[in-house]
Amino acid sequence: MEIFFGYDKKKVLQALRYHFITRPEIRILMILVNVFAIFSAGLFYFKKVSPIAFLISSALWVGLMIAFWYFLPSAVYRKASTFNDTFRMVFSADFVRLENGKSSTDWEWNRFTSYYESPHFFHLYFNARSFFLVPKEAVEKDDQIDELRRFLHEHIPKRKK
Repeated sequence: MEIFFGYDKKKVLQALRYHFITRPEIRILMILVNVFAIFSAGLFYFKKVSPIAFLISSALWVGLMIAFWYFLPSAVYRKASTFNDTFRMVFSADFVRLENGKSSTDWEWNRFTSYYESPHFFHLYFNARSFFLVPKEAVEKDDQIDELRRFLHEHIPKRKK
C-alpha cells in the first residue's frame, strides 16, 4: 500500500493532544489536580479556606489545563520540522518506507512498539515518547483505511489507552 500526504496544523495539534492525554503520568496529574480543585471548592463552600486560597487553586487548575491543551502541543509542533514536509509512505509485508524530497528511510515492523488510532491519524510508536503520525485522509478510500488497520494490527501491537 502506498500513500502520499502532508500535515494540517489543526489536525496535528489535536493528535498531539490525544498523545499527551493518553500518557499515564499526565492522566494521573490531571486527575490529582481535578480532585484537588474539587476538594478546595468544597473547603471554600464550607468556609474552611479563604477566597484567595480557592482562587490560587483554581488558577493552578486552569493553568495546567491550558498547558496540556495549548502550550505543550504547540511547542512540539513548532520544534518538529516534520510537519512542514510532504511524504510518500509505502507499507509492505517486511517494512515501512518513508520518503520526502530529500531522503528516505525504511523501518522494519519490529521497530514499532505499538500504534494508536485517533480521529484523524494513526500514531505509530517507536517508544513511549517517540512516534510518527500517519494521516487517515491520505488513504483515498474507506476500504483502504480498513486494509491499513488490518495491516497495522498484523504487524504492531495496539497501544492500550
